[in-house]
Amino acid sequence: MPDPLLHFEQTIAAPVEFSGVGLHSGAPVRMRLLPAPAGSGIVFRRTDLDNFEVPATCRNIAKVSYATSLMRQSVLISTTEHLLSAFIGRGIDNAIVELDNLELPILDGSALPYIEAFEQVGVKTQRRKREYLRILKKVEVREGDKFIGVYPGEGYNVSYHIDFPSPIGQQAFAVDLAAGNYGNQIAPARTFGYKEDEQMLHNMGLIRGVSELSAIILTRKGVVNGPLRFDDEFVRHKVLDLIGDLALAGRQILGRVVAERAGHAMHTALVARLLKDRSAWKLVTLATEKTKAKTVAVGATSLVTA
Repeated sequence: MPDPLLHFEQTIAAPVEFSGVGLHSGAPVRMRLLPAPAGSGIVFRRTDLDNFEVPATCRNIAKVSYATSLMRQSVLISTTEHLLSAFIGRGIDNAIVELDNLELPILDGSALPYIEAFEQVGVKTQRRKREYLRILKKVEVREGDKFIGVYPGEGYNVSYHIDFPSPIGQQAFAVDLAAGNYGNQIAPARTFGYKEDEQMLHNMGLIRGVSELSAIILTRKGVVNGPLRFDDEFVRHKVLDLIGDLALAGRQILGRVVAERAGHAMHTALVARLLKDRSAWKLVTLATEKTKAKTVAVGATSLVTA
């Protein structure tokens, strides 16, 4: 997969269509991804509600528990994280997401179908320079033994540690998205859940669309519908979710993100806290970053030889 750190924005080269059911609503949904103009970002469009649009930005974050949902003027877009994660992983800045129901299709529970579709239709480079969110100082969110923070750093580094009941236990994983390895290391990782929690979640109006084709199903004894795609597929999926939730910052991050037993609510809380602290970040392009680096290098050389 190409390096997602680019000088210019990108969109998909042609429309892509998906259909399926929502993970939590169980409702059938048809979804089309369309190319979008430079500078427009990711915009969800409800075709069943007179094409009402909901931009994928922090200010539209709504319900966040077992999935990340957006809402604008009471119009809901549910379970956005997998698609948003794929957009970031493939370096797609601008797209229109049309859907005829409230929840995105769960597909196979991962971001791989999106990545494969992007590779099939191609990606178009646009003329607008891409702006990145360069992290200048640490921003953290803590809740008991749960934690997430973002720190200055090169590239876009994400590390996650989880601790779930058996058979998952503790797992840790780290990835640098700037290396272009999202497609093979993160995208295939599927969502997961415990069979013992099924009735409780049904009573909460959740996972009505789940099946063994769209999630890893676990009991305390092991995986019901194996084999796993990775030995540590569970933590890789948490990384996938985190990347999708952080996409609601509106731009790709240049920095280092560390998460410990976090979840959607803490992911989005970090986005809100980060954007609120204007001293914690600045908008940059790769051209300005490289120019500054050259300037520093020239200055250092002069100092040494003087």
